[in-house]
Amino acid sequence: MESVYLLIPVSVILVFGIALAFWWSVRSGQFDDLEGPGFRILMDDNPPPKPVEQPESDKAEKV
Repeated sequence: MESVYLLIPVSVILVFGIALAFWWSVRSGQFDDLEGPGFRILMDDNPPPKPVEQPESDKAEKV
C-alpha cells in the first residue's frame, strides 16, 4: 500500500511531462505536414551531369 503513495505522484508527473512534450510538438509545427517529407524524398532527383566537352584532337580522330 505504501508503494501507491509513491507511484501515483510519479505517474502524474510522467503524464504531465508527456502532455507538455506533446503540446510543445504541436506548437512547433511537428504535425503540420505529415505526407510532404515522404513525397519530397521520392521526388528528389539529382540533375543530370553536364556533358563533357571533348578536346579538338579527339573530334578530329572520329571523323
